[in-house]
Amino acid sequence: CLCTLTGIIKETLKDVVVPRAGALKKLLAPLDAVLEGFYNAILLHHFDSHHYTSPYSEASNNLLSFIDLLEALLASRIELELPLRCQRILFLKVSYVLNLISSSIPYVIKKKFILLLKKCVLYKSREDAKSGSLFLQTPSLCEDMLALSNAVLQVVNLTWLNQIPLGGMSSYFGGSEAAPGDDSQGGSDQTVLRALSLVVLKALEFKIHSSATEAEIK
Repeated sequence: CLCTLTGIIKETLKDVVVPRAGALKKLLAPLDAVLEGFYNAILLHHFDSHHYTSPYSEASNNLLSFIDLLEALLASRIELELPLRCQRILFLKVSYVLNLISSSIPYVIKKKFILLLKKCVLYKSREDAKSGSLFLQTPSLCEDMLALSNAVLQVVNLTWLNQIPLGGMSSYFGGSEAAPGDDSQGGSDQTVLRALSLVVLKALEFKIHSSATEAEIK
């Protein structure tokens, strides 16, 4: 079901004939509350259970499929002037993802979530992209990015970063085979290290800009 929906969204985004905004709204609007419910149910699950010890388990595969869906929803957001709740939920409830990243789930899932967070902090609406502004102008995206930034900076202020493996045995499946897409060579996974650094720096940048803007208004 998740894979099917992800596939439909991706194909809709590729379609140059059908008006993408209308097609996506028609597809996603009826599922808006359902997808938020999925997000809450799936990401609040107990991930320290034995079902997630292997990256090849059914539970892990389902979680990877859900990440693909979240990525497709993020990509589809640019087509709608007013994004749906299901396209914003990753920003507004990013704490679920942050908690999951520091859990004991397989490294490949953590890495995929971290790279998804990187896409979130780099995301721009079509209007912002056209304006060429260094800072976001779209109100809904500003609100979402502020929520994401606050959540990221809150966990960074604790010990969240210390709980995320960047290499060594934790970067491998079973301790012997390199994880797919893992470019680490006996040291830290540079892809994850760069992505995490970017997420934290972008969160800090947006928070500083947001605070400065609020001060100017006052």
